[in-house]
Amino acid sequence: MPATADEERVPTFAELGIPSALVNSLTRQGIDAPFPIQAAAIPDVMEGRDVLGRGQTGSGKTLAFGLPLLTRLSGRKAAPKRPLALILVPTRELAQQVQNNLEPLGRGLGLHFKTVIGQTSMFKQIDALRRGVEILVATPGRLKDLMRQGACDLSDIEIAVLDEADHMADMGFLPDVTDILDAAKPGGQRLLFSATLDKDVDVLVKRYLNDPVTHAIGQVDESVDTMEHHLLLVAPKEKAAVTAEIANREGRTILFARTKHGVDRLAKQLVQAGVRAAGLHGGKSQGLRTRTLAEFREGSISVLVATDVAARGIHVDDVTLVMHVDPPADHKDYMHRAGRTARAGESGTVVTLVLPHQVRATSAMTRRAGINAPRTRVTTGDTELVKLTGARPPSGIPIEGPIIPERPRREGGGGRGRQGGGRRGGRGYGGRPRDGEHRGSYSGGERRGGGGPRSGGGSHGNRRGGSDRRPARYN
Repeated sequence: MPATADEERVPTFAELGIPSALVNSLTRQGIDAPFPIQAAAIPDVMEGRDVLGRGQTGSGKTLAFGLPLLTRLSGRKAAPKRPLALILVPTRELAQQVQNNLEPLGRGLGLHFKTVIGQTSMFKQIDALRRGVEILVATPGRLKDLMRQGACDLSDIEIAVLDEADHMADMGFLPDVTDILDAAKPGGQRLLFSATLDKDVDVLVKRYLNDPVTHAIGQVDESVDTMEHHLLLVAPKEKAAVTAEIANREGRTILFARTKHGVDRLAKQLVQAGVRAAGLHGGKSQGLRTRTLAEFREGSISVLVATDVAARGIHVDDVTLVMHVDPPADHKDYMHRAGRTARAGESGTVVTLVLPHQVRATSAMTRRAGINAPRTRVTTGDTELVKLTGARPPSGIPIEGPIIPERPRREGGGGRGRQGGGRRGGRGYGGRPRDGEHRGSYSGGERRGGGGPRSGGGSHGNRRGGSDRRPARYN
């Protein structure tokens, strides 16, 4: 039988039990109705149930856990150094994104937030915790530092949220995550949100979630219907010019390169070509990363060039095209990159530049991702390139020369002490290559790992390969 109008009707936030103060704040932001993951998860979170949420990036998970968390803590006050709720995320950008989304809503309920991340003042974080913070948004490395110093006690944590748990596992954070959850109040509520449930995430679910309610929205491992995928076959001598023309299109665009040095080199070349572009990677200071993302959101720059790790916190609306300048290492990275577009029901296009020797591996990768990506041979200025991407010739200095990166692959690039070009063959914590350690890039001219003083890198290609000497698990 067909569904009735009542069955098809989506409940309002008020009907889900969200207080009027929060509903009014959402309305002022233009948020009038919940997304499916929110409508499904909010009632269970409000009841204090443990929740396992699965869904594609951009499905609205932050408000799905954030609104009931704020509601349950409304009016509460935390003791010094003893927060009441913890939201644990894999990257600095995502931490700030969560804080920016939830703190204005919590302010009206008398709740205090603090973001605890690396490359920012630890003194200010310790001072805020001493004065009392109800909700802590943190990355694992910095939170463990504060716990070791006695600046943060998790024994009052009533609600612990793991956001993007699969990415935390991919980045080698599981030992820190388990230490943190072990320190939280026994019997507290646990909410875990993840796009996938591989064996590492499943360990967390079985160990820390008590009879969880599972909410899976859509086919989490597949592309959304509003996303188009294309493999653009290019000759090595044409790749640079094709990249510049696509980057010069109208609309907000994200380009992915595989190394920090490749990001810096490409961003610099695009600016010289007349494209409003900027780079984002883990070697840049947190202040610069924050400003770059703000400029991208505000539209003062239209093109963001990023590495995989840096991009894990990029949640910006109206990104209409994602381009893999360097093909990703595997299908999971492909889907994560692609998820920067077609968010919240909007449409988007994902294109991958493929050199002749990359065709077989890239086609196999998209098949594993469940993607139907037609192949199209393109050259600069041809009508098919314009039709698929909106490419336009840039007005500045042309980018010239062949670019022949190595085949996509994962390999270690150094010991734990340095983020950039470390010793050959080493691996970072958790066995996953760190941001900036993949060989092969847009520039094609860097040494091992990029970012070293001889690599010809951009402004952040210093001897330390980044802004601190910690391994990538500290962010």
